[in-house]
Amino acid sequence: MTAQGLEVIDHSIHLTHEWINELAERLGWSSKRSTLRLLRITLHHIRDHLLVDELAQMSAQLPLLIRGFFFEGWMPKRTPIKERNAQDFLTFIADQMGDAEEYRGREDIKCVFDLLNNRLSRGEIEDVRATLPAPIRELWPAP
Repeated sequence: MTAQGLEVIDHSIHLTHEWINELAERLGWSSKRSTLRLLRITLHHIRDHLLVDELAQMSAQLPLLIRGFFFEGWMPKRTPIKERNAQDFLTFIADQMGDAEEYRGREDIKCVFDLLNNRLSRGEIEDVRATLPAPIRELWPAP
């Protein structure tokens, strides 16, 4: 039991650190701030490609704190976006990453997908991938 009696928050913080640490290790990055930034940007861009039902199902498997990041800034009226090609997907994330020194593009986004494959159920990953346009789905390895 925690001093505040808020185990659900402590557990979510612990899980969030696990996700960030795992992703930083996959990326080989030293900056946890940049790691979290890439995770948030990629999750947001995946989110914006999904229909509401699939988005809700995916979010249910995210730790509470990451789920908050996932929904941050979401505008349901503007989704799903119609982006269809992989290069636009990659370019959007690269533009959002801006000046992050360690960012290498496609290879780093694949690390986020690998993290999701490891942390979410196989069925959910398959459902999410199936809703993405084929060129974008090809960026995300099957679980």
